[in-house]
Parts: sequence; structure tokens; C-alpha cells
Amino acid sequence: MLDTPEAVVEALRENNGRPHGLARTVTAEELADTAEVFEKPDVLVTALLELMTAYEFTGESRKSPVVFARILKLWDAAPESFSPYEAHQVFWRFKWVTTSLLQVPEMPLASIGGWIDQMRSRYEAADHAFQPVAAMRYHLAHHTGTGVADAYDLWATRSRTELSDCEACETRHHAWHHLAEGDDTAALAIWQPVLDGRQECSEEPQTSQARALLPLLREGRTDEARSHHLTGYRKVRGATGMQAEVGYHLEFCAHSRNEGRGLEILAENRPLFEAKGAPLDHLDFLTGTEVLLTRLVEAGHDDTPVAGPPGRAWTAAELLTHVRDEAEPLAAAFDTRNGTTTVGDRRRARLALAPLLDEPLPLGLRATTAHTVSADAAPATPAPARIAIPDDFAALVREARRLARAGHPGDSRLWTRVAERLADATEPYDDTLGPEELLAAELAEHRAEQLWFKDRHTGAAAELGTAVRHFEELGMLWHALAAKARACTWKTAQGSRDAEGTAPDHASVRTTLDDMLHEADELLAATPFDAEPLGEAEAALGTDLRAERILAYLSFRYSVAFAAHQELHAALTEKVEQQDLEGADHVGTLTERFEKSVDTLCSEASRLGYPHQAANARQFRADLLARRGALTDAEQELRAALQEIESADRPWRRPRPSIHLAQLLLAQDRPQEAMDLLHSAIADAVALDDPTLPLGPTYLLLGHAATHLDDVNGAVRHLSEAAARFDQADAPGSAVEARLQLADVLAGSGRQADAVAVLESALADVPPTVDGRMLAQGRLTLGRGLRDLEEYLPAAEELLRLADTIAGWSDEDRGGVLTLVAAEAATALALAERWEAADTAYERALVAHAEAPNPPFITLMMREFARLTLQTRNSEGTDTALEHLARADAVLAAVPSEEGGFAVWYERGENHYRRARVLAEAGRFEEALPEAESAIAAHDEGGERGELPRAEAVRIAALIEGNGLDRAADAITRLTAGAARCRETGHPEAAHVLDALRQDLRNR
Repeated sequence: MLDTPEAVVEALRENNGRPHGLARTVTAEELADTAEVFEKPDVLVTALLELMTAYEFTGESRKSPVVFARILKLWDAAPESFSPYEAHQVFWRFKWVTTSLLQVPEMPLASIGGWIDQMRSRYEAADHAFQPVAAMRYHLAHHTGTGVADAYDLWATRSRTELSDCEACETRHHAWHHLAEGDDTAALAIWQPVLDGRQECSEEPQTSQARALLPLLREGRTDEARSHHLTGYRKVRGATGMQAEVGYHLEFCAHSRNEGRGLEILAENRPLFEAKGAPLDHLDFLTGTEVLLTRLVEAGHDDTPVAGPPGRAWTAAELLTHVRDEAEPLAAAFDTRNGTTTVGDRRRARLALAPLLDEPLPLGLRATTAHTVSADAAPATPAPARIAIPDDFAALVREARRLARAGHPGDSRLWTRVAERLADATEPYDDTLGPEELLAAELAEHRAEQLWFKDRHTGAAAELGTAVRHFEELGMLWHALAAKARACTWKTAQGSRDAEGTAPDHASVRTTLDDMLHEADELLAATPFDAEPLGEAEAALGTDLRAERILAYLSFRYSVAFAAHQELHAALTEKVEQQDLEGADHVGTLTERFEKSVDTLCSEASRLGYPHQAANARQFRADLLARRGALTDAEQELRAALQEIESADRPWRRPRPSIHLAQLLLAQDRPQEAMDLLHSAIADAVALDDPTLPLGPTYLLLGHAATHLDDVNGAVRHLSEAAARFDQADAPGSAVEARLQLADVLAGSGRQADAVAVLESALADVPPTVDGRMLAQGRLTLGRGLRDLEEYLPAAEELLRLADTIAGWSDEDRGGVLTLVAAEAATALALAERWEAADTAYERALVAHAEAPNPPFITLMMREFARLTLQTRNSEGTDTALEHLARADAVLAAVPSEEGGFAVWYERGENHYRRARVLAEAGRFEEALPEAESAIAAHDEGGERGELPRAEAVRIAALIEGNGLDRAADAITRLTAGAARCRETGHPEAAHVLDALRQDLRNR
């Protein structure tokens, strides 16, 4: 019941702790009305200031000045009712009123100028400096575009005062000024302290992050732009007081060719269409939305469903019209009020800007298929030199056959076009191409290859069956044999299953291929490569018949080697998994068969003049050598394969062995060589128009190589690209795994906010194919990242969900992981001050620890509870804090002496250190000092690893001695020795800290 002033004050204090939003604002309004009833000016002052704060941070610029006018009346009538803080706020909030009035086009400029004049008068009367007033005059000039240079000089040349905007906000305005002058470089240089986190406040860095996105793109600093979008958008998402910034993120999506991402942002911010309390910010939101929608409509996506104002469904074209109809009059209203065209000009300049990138910037975020609308956007690699597609149908087929005979991947586009032309049925078939069944067989082979590259092996084999029937009917025996062998062996590919889910029957395939080997020998005797055509279809091949037969024969030999490779690989894998030593003879037999098939393919390819087929055989051998750990031998085979490809003049064959070789080099810790090969492979695939190269895995390898080279930005770029490529290839499981690896790199480099943004996207919809332990690690990283960002409750919720998941694992898989996660969940709840839930989670962690001990994490939890208990309950929590530390000691005492895997000395030292601090904060200095000295002794046992925690323990011991026990001389002696030791062991920064404390004690 709010029936006393004290109850109102308590309610105001509680409301002040809530996040800004409608609930806090409504409560603030109710409390202001209630406070007025009691006729106690001091309570009403507090209530009105809280209400003004609520309006300011939820974009209610129209209402804020009215509240401030009431505050000024109270200030003039009863200044004694204002606390020193509240008195300061009276002068501080004059600035809020000016910027709020600028937001409202109905407010005349004369009225705004009058407020600034009143601000100056009151500042002079209170003996406050002029700089904040000059800042307001500059904001007015910047908004109207009148007298900007002079107003900027008047403000920028004056020293900051205690009433100046915070340093981060002033930095933003300085940067924004240079940006308006067209100097991106100067603006970004000024912005740097905010963008890199050295200057921050409640509005920063998220405000600057949004406004710096386009300058960063224009300057080519795409890595920074990606990062600021990921981290900055999370902080403004759904915030009515940040709708202008949401508009800038929408604009960034359009200019970085991430329109799908832009549509997702629109969907997350539908309420902003109705948030009109700050019209100027609303105009910025509408303009950013219009930039995005214009891009979509111009690309032909008029009918794409988009999220607009609640209450109806919208298409891109409909919403674009709606936004324009609202934004244009609003901009005109500001220009009418201002007597200039500045606001309209800025809006028109944003709308006129063309996309800043020629290709989509990979953001590392999950792509929503329904929102992937950039059909005309180029891929993330340079546009390929596409194979020319002849208009004449006969020429088109002949060119497709020529490229197929050469093994050129560009034939795929031509065969696709052939199929389209046939489907159109707009022209008669050309008999010079041979029987129509021949073309039907070739197209069936093409469809089979397309399915093969999509890992749809069973469907690919079925299409080859169609090709076999046509070839046999046409009397094309070599082609039929080759297609039949491929259909048979493709069923043995790793991961293949038949319709019933049965794994490949390698023995059956082997028997079938043995029969085919006899068939091939008979065919070679009866129909040599130079023999006359066997029918109309072969005759249509003309002078290319011999090459066609040879290639079909080598294709058959390739299939035999492929099947032998698959069977040997499966046997080796099974032998390792089952540790089946009795299978050694079987493996030996399969090895002999494999080597024989590979040797035959090599020798026949060389004899017949097609060395690139020998390169294929070497790749099989290299793969099995690598799996057996013979990396040097495997590398030699692959380098020989690349040499054979060069001699065959088949550069389009280079990418795959290059990628395989790069994998080997990474395994040998040669990342730079691997990276060079991977870049070359991608360049070859682009230049030679190979749509079949798996770019997702290739970029994933590039990300790993960059990580090995400690190139974090490179790793982020390549892993983001890998995820985007997996999205394009409809491989959601691989895309999630790439994003999990990306998040791991980001978190490992200290970029927790980036990692959290990626993980929130990646974990939103996870396919069942993703490895459970990898997924759990990702969720753990997300929970830790949210905790590091001080989003404690979301962190706890994520960790609790993860704990529930791990609880369902088998005992063997669960191990001490449940203890770790439960302990971290408990700590996150304590940080969020949800103590009842935290205590429950604490007990759950203890139960998990009893079943599967994990001493480092359980003791860390106990120490954190000791720290947080004292922090929130002050001296009243001393006994509880000491209880937690006693339990931590008991955990360590129960660890077997032979236990390895973690540093007991460190845990023991940290327990003593925390107890020393608890006792010192409770004023029990005589007890605290021995604990600090015990911490020093424990860390002594750690050698080099113990030096830094030892130095910290020395610092605490000296503080207890010097401040608590008033023994400054002893503390100085301790610090002198400690600093000297830090310098000797190579820790100058720690020495500097101890020296500073020593000097402070001497000065006293």
C-alpha cells in the first residue's frame, strides 16, 4: 500500500532498478501522481525526476519537458527540498529538455532558443561554466544546418565542466560533426575511444556503434563493421529509446547486402512503427527501414512478406509505400519548422546511397531461408568467368559434351541449360546430335552428378541406372559399363544408406565389380578403343569416339579403385573402433586389393595419355596414408598428384587435391602453407567456374588455418563465410557447427559480446545432426558470455537449461561436466541476486560433485558465494561467507593426495585469500592477516604459475597491515620485497601495482 511518503520512496527506489520500458514508465507516472497527494515536496521532486528519466530513456520526448517545467517550479519554490544530487540534476537536465524539444516538429525554434537562454541565465546565476550551454547551441545549429561552424567552434574550444555531457557522449557528437562534414576518416579516429570500449556510459557504445557502421563500410573496415553490428544491435533491439539506432542497423543490412538479416531485425522491432514519442528518432527509424525496403523492391522482391506495423500482413512494396507516406511529411514538418532543408536533405542523401559492398558481408549469423532475398547479390568470392552458353541448341550440346570429355566442371551449367531447352520444346531436335536416347542418357548422368555432390547417393545411383539402360539400348557398351560401375560403387560412399537405412554391403559390391572386371577384359578384346562405331549413337561422336571409350574405361577403373578405397577405409575404422586384432588378415587382403586397383588406374592412365586420372588414384592412396598417420608419405602423394594435373593441363582438377594437401599441412602445424593452398583452390574454382567445389568446408579450413596463425580477424571472416556457404548448400547442421567454432574463436579472443550474438543466432534452431557435446560447449560458452556481459539472469537460465540437458546423459558422458555447469549456474543466479534459486542450484551442484567430483569448479563456486554474500549483505553475511569457505576447504581436504589434473596449491591459496578479504571487510584484521600470509605460502608452491596470485595476496596482506592494523612500516617492507620479486620473475606490471601501494603508504 502506498499510503505513506516512505512507501512511495521505497517504491521509487524499486522502480529505479527496473529496465527501461513501458512497465517502468507507467509505474513512474502512477508514483508521481501518488507523491503529489502527500504535499511533501522532497518526495514529489524524487518522483518527478524518476518520471523524467523514464520518459527520456523510452523515447517520450514530447512529455519530458512538461515534467521538467514542474521540477523547475519546485526548485524555485522550495530548493531545500532537493538533495545535493537532485540539485545537480536540475542543471543537468536542461540539456535533456533542449534535445527533447528538437525532437518535436511542432515546437517553434524560438521556444527552443528560449529554453537555451533560460539555461544560460540559470547557469550564470549558479556560477556554472558556459560549455554545456554552448553544446546546446551547437546541437540546435547542427539540427537546422544554420551557423554550424561557428557554433561548433564555440563549443569545442571550451573546457569540459562537471555539467558537460559524459566524455563518451561528447566524443560521439564530435565524431558526428565530422561525419556530417563528409570526413569519415576523421570521424572514425575521434570515435575510436568509444568504439573500442575505453569510453562508455548508459548510451554508449551502442549509439556510436550504430552510427559508425556505414563510415566503417566506406573505409573498408568490414571486420569492425561486422563486430559493431553484432554487439551493438543486441543492446538496442526492441528499445523505443533507441529506434534511431535500429534504423541505422537496418540501413547497414541493406548496404552490406544482408537484406535477409534486415527483415529479421524488422520482425524483432515491429512495436517501433508505433513509437512516435520522439519524432526525429522515429524519422531515422523510418528512413533506415525505407533504405532496406527500397533495396528489396528494386531487386524485384515486391511481394516478399515483411513485418510492418502490427495488425495486418505486409509485403515489401506495401510497407515501402506506407513508410514513405509517413516519413516524407514528417521530414517536411521539421524543415518547415527550421526554415531550412537540412533534415530532408539528410534523409534524401541516405535514400540515394547505393549499396556499399558488391557482395554480401558474412555476419556469422544463422540465415533464415525465407528471408534470403538477395538473388542478384554476388557471392562472397569474386564473380567467376562463366562458361559461355551457345544460343544454338546443337552447338550447346556439343560444347557440353566437349567440356564433359575434358572433365571441366563448367559442363554442369551447359547440361542444365540443355535440359531447360528440351523442357521448353520450342524447337525440333537436331538429328546430327545422334539419337535422342543418347542425350537422355547424358542428362541422366548429369542429374546423377548433381545428386552426388549433394550427398544424395542413393538417388544418384538410381539416375545412373537410367543412364545404363539408355546406353545398353544404344549399344554404347563402354559407357554402359562405366555408368554401371559408378552406380554400384556410389552405394559404398561413406554415410550411404539404402531405403531401409542399411549400411553398404562392401562384399557384394566387390563381387559385382569382379564380374565387371571380366566384362571389361572381354569388351577390350572385342571392341578396342579404335574399333568402328557400334551404332548410330557412337557414330554421332565422330572423331571423339576413341577418347570417349578411353575415358569410359578409365572411369570404370576409377570406380574399382574408389570401391576398394571405401571398403578398406570402413574396415580400418571398424578395426580401430572394436580393437579387433583378428581382423588384421582381412584388412591385409583389402589393402592388397586397394593397392592393386590404384596401381592399375595409375599405369593405365599414364599409358593412355590421361595422367589426371592417375592423380585421382594418388588421392585415394594419400587419404588412407593420412588416416594411418603417415602424413609425410600422404603429402608426397598429393604433391605428385598436383604435378600430374599440371602435366595433363587440367587446372580445374587442382582445387580438391590442394584442399586435401592443406588439411595435411594443418595437421603438421604448417598453417601458412595450408592457407596459401586454400586461397589458390578457391581462386581456381572461381576462375574455372566450378560450382561443385564444397566451399563451406574450404572456408572452414581457412578459418582453422587463420586461428593457428593467431589471425583472429581472418578466422572470423573465414568461419563466417563458411557458415554462409553451408546455409547456401542447405547444410544446417554444418552451418551450426561452423558458427559454434566461430563463437569459440570470438570468446577465446575476449570478444564475448560478438560470441553471444553469434551463439544466440546459431542455437535458435539446431538440427538433430549437430554433435551433442559440441552443442553443449556452445551453450556453455553462451552462458559464460552472458555472465561476462553482466546479463546474469539470462546467463543463469541458459546454464540451468544446459544442466538439465547434461543430467540426461549417461554417467560416462556426464562425468564432472554436470558439476561444472551446475556450479556456474548457481554463481550466475547469485550474481543476479536471485538467492533462493541460487541456493537450490548450489545444493544441486554439491549433489553432482558427490557423484562426479570436479573440485576446481565446486570450490570456485563456494568462493564466489562467499564474496557475493558479503557484497550483498555486508557484515551481516560474514558468518555465511566463512561457512562457504569452510566447505571449500573440506572439498580440497577430500581430494586424494595422488589426484592430478588441477593445481591444489592454487585452490588452497585462493581459499585463504578469499577468507582474508572476508575477515578484513568484517574488521577482523588480526584473523585476516594470517589468512593472507597462508595464501602467499600456498602460491609459493606453484612456482612460476603462482607468481601473479602470490603478488595479489601480498597486496592484500599489506593493506591489512597498513590500513587495518596500522603497521605501515611492516606493510612497506612486505611490499618492497614483493615488488622486487615481481621484477625478478618478469612481472613488471604487478611490481608497479605493489610499488604504487607502497608509495601511498609512505605518503601517509
